[in-house]
Amino acid sequence: MYQQHRLDPDLAPYAAPMTDWLKLEDIPAARAGLEAMLGQMAAQAPEFPDIETHDERVPGPKKAPDIMLRVYRPQGHTGRLPVVYYIHGGGMVLGSVAGSDVYCKNLCRAVVATVVSVEYRLAPEHPYPAPLEDCYAGLLWLSENAGKLNVDAKRIAIMGDSAGGGLATGLGLLARDRKKIKIAFQALIYPMIDDRNVKSARVAKGDHYVWSRANNKHGWQAYLGRKFGTASVPVYAAPARAKNVAGLPPTYICSGDMDLFLKEDMALAAKLMAAHVPVELHIYPGAFHGFDSLAGTAEISQRATADIARALRRALA
Repeated sequence: MYQQHRLDPDLAPYAAPMTDWLKLEDIPAARAGLEAMLGQMAAQAPEFPDIETHDERVPGPKKAPDIMLRVYRPQGHTGRLPVVYYIHGGGMVLGSVAGSDVYCKNLCRAVVATVVSVEYRLAPEHPYPAPLEDCYAGLLWLSENAGKLNVDAKRIAIMGDSAGGGLATGLGLLARDRKKIKIAFQALIYPMIDDRNVKSARVAKGDHYVWSRANNKHGWQAYLGRKFGTASVPVYAAPARAKNVAGLPPTYICSGDMDLFLKEDMALAAKLMAAHVPVELHIYPGAFHGFDSLAGTAEISQRATADIARALRRALA
């Protein structure tokens, strides 16, 4: 049951259309619909003559295919820049580097940093740990080839939105425990981190704008495969299950207060603070899942985008 009176008025026109068609019961259809929508958005996007872009093919995990990384760099900067390693969202089953192209170019411009976007394999064709290990392999290559990309290996931030935020959170835990990569900062944008599909902290009835509990269940089932619904779900797959978050990098977390993930994201922030990890938490009233991308011209979306860029610039200065 929707609570339209609580929606930010600038966001209201964007909520129902996405809610109506984004249903993961049919993943191929959802993929086609998302790609069509992103294509329309990209066609309306401005040119970015100030951003240089190229692709790298790098070794994937052991016995797995190579990975494509797309590298974005602002023109006119000859020194070593900080780098944001970006992981796209899509409920573990949707999305692509190409679909995030405009977002990454805007991020590159706003932060004045190199952005590296990873093309990880998607579930259900490639369940856990394949997507996370792809992200780790790309990050390891980035760390070891910082000189080639003219970036500063001491100023690496990891970032993701939605499922990408969940993968970024798991990646932070994995990098901490494997001790091969030093991460300076993590930006988790309404991250998808709890396979238990907890009820929203604010939306009373079981339905939610844009991303529903039904979609969330389908996404987690696809990602976890046979582990879904069991007690053996690894903390790297569902980081909300992690008991030990000490030693993670300083963290930025944001969510809308009408987002299904609000409760789990707030719990993660509290857990990090209890472990003495520096945390900046932003909750945007009247905002649903993905609001900043779906309604980019809305005032609240522009504010959220500016807040993210500001946090990254400060952390990587």
